[in-house]
Amino acid sequence: MRAVFFALLMLSGVIGTSAAEPTPVQIKHFEANVRPVLVEHCQKCHGPEKQWGSLRLDSTAAMLQGGDTGPAIVPGKPDESRLILAIRQTDPDFSMPPKGKLTDKQIADLTQWVQDGAYYPEPKAAAKPSRDPNHWSFQPPQWPARPIVKNTAWVQSPLDEFTLAKMEAAGVSPSPRADKRTLLRRVTYDLIGLPPTPDEMAAFFADEAPDAFARVVDRLLSSPAYGERWGRHWLDVARYADSNGLDENVAYGNAWRYRDYVVQAFNADKPYDRFVIEQLAGDLLPFADDAQHAEQLIATGFLSIGAKVLAEVDESKMQMDIVDEQIDTVGRALIGLTLGCARCHDHKFDPIATADYYGLAGIFKSTRTMEHFRKVAKWSETPLPSEATRMAMAAYQTQIAEKKAAIQQRVDQAEAAVKAALTAGETIPAKLEEKFPAETQAALKSLRAELAMLEKSPPEVPTSMSVTEDAVADVAINIRGNPLKLGDVVPRRVPPAVRGPASPSFPAEHSGRKELAEWLVDPHHALTSRVMVNRVWRWHFGAGLVKSMDNFGLLGDKPSHPELLDWLALRFVNDGWSIKALHRLIVLSSTYQVSSHVTPENMERDPENRWFARNSVRRLEAEAIRDALLSVSGQLDDTQGGSLLTVKNRAYFFDHTSKDLTDYSSPRRSVYLPVVRNNVYDFFQLLDYPDAAIPTGDRPTTTVAPQALLMMNSDFVASASQHLANRITHEVPQNDAVRITRLYQLAYSREPSPQEMRMATDLLWDITTATDATQAWISLCHVLLAGNEFIYLQ
Repeated sequence: MRAVFFALLMLSGVIGTSAAEPTPVQIKHFEANVRPVLVEHCQKCHGPEKQWGSLRLDSTAAMLQGGDTGPAIVPGKPDESRLILAIRQTDPDFSMPPKGKLTDKQIADLTQWVQDGAYYPEPKAAAKPSRDPNHWSFQPPQWPARPIVKNTAWVQSPLDEFTLAKMEAAGVSPSPRADKRTLLRRVTYDLIGLPPTPDEMAAFFADEAPDAFARVVDRLLSSPAYGERWGRHWLDVARYADSNGLDENVAYGNAWRYRDYVVQAFNADKPYDRFVIEQLAGDLLPFADDAQHAEQLIATGFLSIGAKVLAEVDESKMQMDIVDEQIDTVGRALIGLTLGCARCHDHKFDPIATADYYGLAGIFKSTRTMEHFRKVAKWSETPLPSEATRMAMAAYQTQIAEKKAAIQQRVDQAEAAVKAALTAGETIPAKLEEKFPAETQAALKSLRAELAMLEKSPPEVPTSMSVTEDAVADVAINIRGNPLKLGDVVPRRVPPAVRGPASPSFPAEHSGRKELAEWLVDPHHALTSRVMVNRVWRWHFGAGLVKSMDNFGLLGDKPSHPELLDWLALRFVNDGWSIKALHRLIVLSSTYQVSSHVTPENMERDPENRWFARNSVRRLEAEAIRDALLSVSGQLDDTQGGSLLTVKNRAYFFDHTSKDLTDYSSPRRSVYLPVVRNNVYDFFQLLDYPDAAIPTGDRPTTTVAPQALLMMNSDFVASASQHLANRITHEVPQNDAVRITRLYQLAYSREPSPQEMRMATDLLWDITTATDATQAWISLCHVLLAGNEFIYLQ
């Protein structure tokens, strides 16, 4: 009954208006007889907290706008107002309130109120974020004037002028430059996610040239480990995982190809604009050869690897859920907007209308992500082009053709024999094959079974999780997000609130992904370059210029340095969207190279370090901690690429025992370990690994007791301690002092202090007397690896 009521209540009608101002009698009538009825019987389901059928009954404007498909009242015409028809309850399928009926007086009062023009005094506007289209982030960045600063000697880069101007205005002074040891350790972890070796440290200490640090930076940026470190950062944003999560937890057996694409893209310093276009529309781009074609197909895995409910029984809902996940990811990852909030209603805070959302939905619904939506649904995979693939497929098609030809030859021979045996005037049987000899029928049955088996067993060629074009169609608004309840069809489009480039035209024959991607990376786009430079800044400093990394909308934070953000964004574009150039710009600045020392005055005036006067002490991420343990203990395998999954593509991670048998014992870098949604590697979970179902540009850093227990008691840390002890005792002569020095150099990138040397020597002596020398060295190694200095950067 409720559904029927809303369907009728929302029918469009002619909207009347009452030009006359309400009389005092009418105002009194409303306040005494109408408002109490609406509050008591209507606004619990149609007010500010709930809007059944998208309908609010707490203002004249809301009732004139109506709900899903039209207005609820026609002022001056109660007999044409659906609200009045509903409360009269003359139709049992069109009755409100749902429980009981208003009194005759209440019905008469509401009827008179509508007859008088439906006056409803407007409430005073509450102070809250508005859907302001002039919000700073929707305006294209502009080149700012470089600020004038007093301490010009501190400036190494134009970047420093912007940060120093803020410091001087706030009355804080930059901390001194970090010492060589701190600086090398910081930049090495920042750029490659591994500790500097003792030899690298010694070489840097010995190099007194003015460009010594710049050459270190160039060496690190050219290391293959750079792409593994910064590719992992991007995989957070791309919500990378090796399973669908949510329900079945089926293996994304080829997701690793997208991961490897990301690592290679960062190592090659692929221009960020090209990187974005390939991930959204790589399948639509021209290519020079098979390798480039395959790379671009793999790149579109960005749209395919999201979490999916594969057992969803409502196929239309599943399709729109996948489209929603893609829109939300593109919004948060690339332009820092929560576009997904406009699926069911206009965005509550940003000027993004529901129609804008469905304009984007048409683009992604015209994109083929799934092979089918039947339970259990199957995502689409694309064979990767190569000569070997073409030869394998050609041989396969030849086998099928030969098998079909053999069957046809047998049929033709048998039919000819049957026809030849017919007597004069005898008609040819309708089911000729039933007249074949038994041995012929048996042979055909066998051949056809072989053909069926062959058709079900194509050659295993390399494939990737990719998207391709589907039937192109604009999408109707799903009212309240319900794909079964449709409103107006919205032509494909981009949100007009985002200023800068002109809105693209979307061709009738293509989804529009390429046009969307090109619009996003237009140099004049308000958000794309700002969002990415803010990400890079955060991954270097621990906090972004805009702290809300994935939300540049009205609920997001304002930039601490708006002029610097614009300057970096425009410089990024002018430098060809080069991320490595952006690294150099940042790490060669005085702002990056300050120490973590803080004076009482600075702490009082800038406790949160928003002006970046000092380097914030940061804990390493889970992967960097694991990789560092493997590196210093001599176990790290630097093999790149490939899959470490122990299950086949599309297989279930959990068997009937509900045990995940994923193996995390590989000594390779952490970026290559499987990421199983809903069941992440416990070592990572305890160290704040992000939720791989959503884009994450700002990993939290918690400090809880289980993390300390992990470093003290985990088998992995214990194994690393043992391997490190073996390394020390085998590589260094039998001299405790020399060995202890080497241990500190490996673990902390420095030599021990005299006090630390005495304490380490005493510990070795105490444990050796109780057990043996080997266990003593293992214990000492464990102490250093579990120390804060090992997992924190200064």
